[in-house]
Amino acid sequence: MNKSRVLILKNRVSICWERATCSAFRAIACTAVAAAFMMPAAAPAQQYPVRPVRFIVPFAPGGGSDVVARAIAYKLSETWGQQVVVDNRPGAATILGTDLAAKAPPDGYTLLLASASYSINPSLHKKLPYATLKDHIPVTQTAFQPYVLVVHPSVPARNVKEFLALARAKPGALNYGSPGTGSGGHLAVEHFRLVTRTNMVHVPYRGGAPALTDLIAGQVQFMFPTVLAVAPHIKTGRLRSVAVTSGKRSVALPDLPTIAESGVPGFEAVSWNGVMTPAGVPAAIISKIHRDIVQALQAHDVRDKLSADGAEPVGNTPEEFTRLIRHDVEKWATVTKAAALKPE
Repeated sequence: MNKSRVLILKNRVSICWERATCSAFRAIACTAVAAAFMMPAAAPAQQYPVRPVRFIVPFAPGGGSDVVARAIAYKLSETWGQQVVVDNRPGAATILGTDLAAKAPPDGYTLLLASASYSINPSLHKKLPYATLKDHIPVTQTAFQPYVLVVHPSVPARNVKEFLALARAKPGALNYGSPGTGSGGHLAVEHFRLVTRTNMVHVPYRGGAPALTDLIAGQVQFMFPTVLAVAPHIKTGRLRSVAVTSGKRSVALPDLPTIAESGVPGFEAVSWNGVMTPAGVPAAIISKIHRDIVQALQAHDVRDKLSADGAEPVGNTPEEFTRLIRHDVEKWATVTKAAALKPE
């Protein structure tokens, strides 16, 4: 509300107050003033969005996070009557796209699809261009994917117990690939290695695809890729699945046990993603974005799309999503310190 409008309202109320002959009229005047001053806060949420919304995905097109983002963007476009444009900005372990979102105007017209890397990067990089959980507002966790312990068929292990027995019998003999140092797949194995007190050798690659190629070729012995990345190779028999890393069994691989139920109690490591906004976006707009994304995640076609790619929809509250991030920041800080990890 501009200053001239405020002055006009004050003058009108003043005149009404002078003319008021009873307390009832004064009450009406006070109510009118309160409503007028509340209008600026309510109006943005009621009108939002009035133009296209930018949805930054800090990954290249085609990956698991990109699939989730595009499914949500399509539904939000339908709901809002405005185009939600997916903007892929890969690079620097998601830091480039995440920083771009942090520096965007806090008006609700820039969304970010954050991933588990958001909680990993603070422990690997001394100086990030943004402040974790200060420059972004968590809206909701959209989905998660468990990692899958897969081995080359030449590895004589068909369950976690046999795999650990092999690793302990030949310390340092098992090599594992990952999409790169500090990636979710890398830290998941490091967490597993520390918990089980085993010695395995990390072989970092520049991306998950080349790592899987070498695993299939037998150049490395095992990996912790996501369900989406590895499911086709499990079906063809080029790789053997041993267990999933989530706390409960995967909907996509229901017959595969978890590592926790296979002799490593409490073990859990998953790849997740969720929507965030730049800090400073009005609470009313955050509430609307949250409500509409949760509604999108409940749609049958969205759930079917995510499930087909091995992802499980979530749609929790901003507070629950914030707690998840804080928990993972502490968890991965402990793992990176214990494993003496440094970025490439």
